[in-house]
Amino acid sequence: MGFLDHLDELRKRLIRSCLAIAGGMLIAFAFVERLGDFVLAPTLKAVPDGVLILTKPGEGFSFYLDVALIGGVILATPFVMYQVWRFIAPGLYAKEKRFVIPFVVLTTLGAVGGAAFTHYVMFPATIAFFSTFHSRSMKFMPRVEDTFDLYTMMLLGMVLVFQIPTVVMFLARMRLVTAGFLWRNLGYAILIIFIVAAVLTPTADPWNQTIFAMPMLALYVLSIGIAWVVAPRRAKDTALDPKLRLVIGAMVFDQARQAAKPRRSHGFGGNSRH
Repeated sequence: MGFLDHLDELRKRLIRSCLAIAGGMLIAFAFVERLGDFVLAPTLKAVPDGVLILTKPGEGFSFYLDVALIGGVILATPFVMYQVWRFIAPGLYAKEKRFVIPFVVLTTLGAVGGAAFTHYVMFPATIAFFSTFHSRSMKFMPRVEDTFDLYTMMLLGMVLVFQIPTVVMFLARMRLVTAGFLWRNLGYAILIIFIVAAVLTPTADPWNQTIFAMPMLALYVLSIGIAWVVAPRRAKDTALDPKLRLVIGAMVFDQARQAAKPRRSHGFGGNSRH
C-alpha cells in the first residue's frame, strides 16, 4: 500500500469516526439537560447556594454542546477504536490481527473507567477541597465554564491513564516490555504512582492519596497479567547443541561397534569348524 493509499484509508476512517461521534452527539443531545445535571452534581453539592453562575451570553449553550460532545464520544468509542484498529491492521501479521477484540474492549473499558473514576472520585474530591476556602469575605461561586473546563481536563487525563493496559498489550506484542520486567520494577512503579497521586490529590490526606493511587496500581498489576498473556511464545528449539550431538553420535557408534563384535566372532568360528 502506497503513501497516497494510506492517506485515503486514513481519510475514510476519520470520516466514519466523525459520523459515529455526530450520531452519538444527537443521541446525547436528547438527554443533554439530564447529562448536564449529572456532570455538575458534584459541584452543586459543594456550592453553598447549590447554583453556578453564567457570565457570558453563550456560556450555557456551549456547556450543553460540550456535554453532548463528550456523551457522543463515549457512545462512539467502540466504533472509533475499531476504525483505529482497521487502519493499523494492514501493517500487522495475521496472528496479531486476532487481537482486534481485546483492543476494542480494553480501550472502551479504559475510556469508561477513566470517566467514571473522574466523575465519582477525582472531581468531587477536588471541588470539595476548593469549596473549603469559602469564608465571610469570599463566597464560592464558580462559573459554569471554569468548572466544566476543570472537569474536562481531569476526564481526559484519567481516560489516558486508564489506557495503560492497552499500551502495555502492544508493547508486549512488540517484545519491548515483558511481564517479568514489569514485575521486577513493581516497587519503582508503586513509588511513581504514589507521587502522581500526591500531585493529583487536592489534599495532603494520605487516605485520599491512597484512593487516587489504588486504581493506577490496579491498572499496573492488570498490565502485568496482560503482558504475560499476549507475549509471543518462543518456539522450542529442536536443534541440539553441537557438543551434545557429538556425544550422542559417539554413543550410537559405540553401540553399533559393540553389536558388530559378536557377529564377527561368530563368523570366524564357523569358518574354523568348516
